[in-house]
Amino acid sequence: MEKKILNIRMLSSATSVDGQGVGSAYLEQVALVKEQKDLYRVYINKEKAPKGEKNDIVHVHTVNPGWRRRMGKKTVNVIYVHFIPTTLDGSVKLPKPIFAIFKKYVVSTYRKADEIVVVNPTFIKPLVELGCKEENITFIPNYVSKEEFHLLAEKDRLALREKYNIPKDRFVVLGCGQVQTRKGVLDYVECAKRLPDIEFVWAGGFSFGAITDGYAELKKTMENPPSNVHFLGIVPRKEMNGIFNMGDMLFMPSLSELMPMSILEAANSNKPVLLRDLDIYPDIFFDDYAKASDVDGFVKQIEALAKDRDFYKTYSEKAMHLSEYYSKERVGECWREYYPRIYKKWSVKKKLH
Repeated sequence: MEKKILNIRMLSSATSVDGQGVGSAYLEQVALVKEQKDLYRVYINKEKAPKGEKNDIVHVHTVNPGWRRRMGKKTVNVIYVHFIPTTLDGSVKLPKPIFAIFKKYVVSTYRKADEIVVVNPTFIKPLVELGCKEENITFIPNYVSKEEFHLLAEKDRLALREKYNIPKDRFVVLGCGQVQTRKGVLDYVECAKRLPDIEFVWAGGFSFGAITDGYAELKKTMENPPSNVHFLGIVPRKEMNGIFNMGDMLFMPSLSELMPMSILEAANSNKPVLLRDLDIYPDIFFDDYAKASDVDGFVKQIEALAKDRDFYKTYSEKAMHLSEYYSKERVGECWREYYPRIYKKWSVKKKLH
C-alpha cells in the first residue's frame, strides 16, 4: 500500500512580536517538518493545499481566535502548548477581569484540540487537571539548528565585543529574553552590582511594551544601569548566534520558565548555563547546568565560572551534552512518528477516509 503524504497546515502568529522564544521554536519546528518531504506537505497560515485536496492535520502554534476557528471536524487538530495559564503571571499586567477571561479562553482552546504537543513534560499534569485527556498529550522537545547556532572563531567573537563596546579582556555574563519581572532581571542587575569586574550583557527588551509586568521599575533600571551592565534591546534572531558567542556564559535567573530556547541556543556554542533552581529544569536539562536559588548563590557560581578553569570546562562540556541531546536528528524522528500516528488514530474516530 502506498504511503499517504499528509497535508499539514501550520497556523501561527509567533513571529509577529520580536524577541519571543516561541517564535524561534515555531520556525525551527516548521523547517524540520518541511524537510520530511517523503511524509508531509506543509502549508503556512493562508497557504492552502492544492485544489481537490484537503488539509489532513491543522497544527495551531498560537492561541489567537483566528487560528482556533480553523480547527474543524474534518481535520485532525493539534495545538502546541508553550505555556499553561499560571505561567502567564509575571509576564503581562492586565486588569484582573480581562486576565481571567483570557486564561479561560486559553484553557478552552487547549480542550478544543484533538491532540496536544507540550514542549515540557511538566506541563502534562496541569493540563490533565485543566480537563485535557492525558492520552492525547505528547511531549516533543524543541531543538535548535546547528547551522544557525554554533561556535564562532575567536577573532569573530572579539570583533563582536568591539561592535557592542564590550571589553575584550573581561568575563562576560549574558542574559537574554523579554525584559519582564518573571525573567528575574532585577536579580540579574543585583548580581552585576556585586561583581563590578565582570561585564553583564542582556539581549532583549519590552516585547509587550507598557503592559509588561513591572514595566515602570524595569524601564528605570534599563535607563540607568550599573556601568558594567549593557542592555542591548531586542536583537534580531539572525544576530543572536553572535551574541551567544560574545559571552562567556548564559545566566537566566527566571522566577518561572517554560522551555527556554535561549538555553539550547547558548548550548550550541558550548557556553556554560547558570539557572535558578526551578522544579521544571531537571526533567528537561538534567544536571547539565549550574544552579542557585538566590543572588548570593548566583554570585558564587558566576565567580567560580569566571575564575576556576576546571569548573568552567565541566559546565561547558555539560552544555555540549545538552546540544547533542536536543539535536535535529533526535527531534526529527519524534515528528516523523507523531503526525502519522495521530492521523491514523483520529481518521478512524472522525471517519476522515
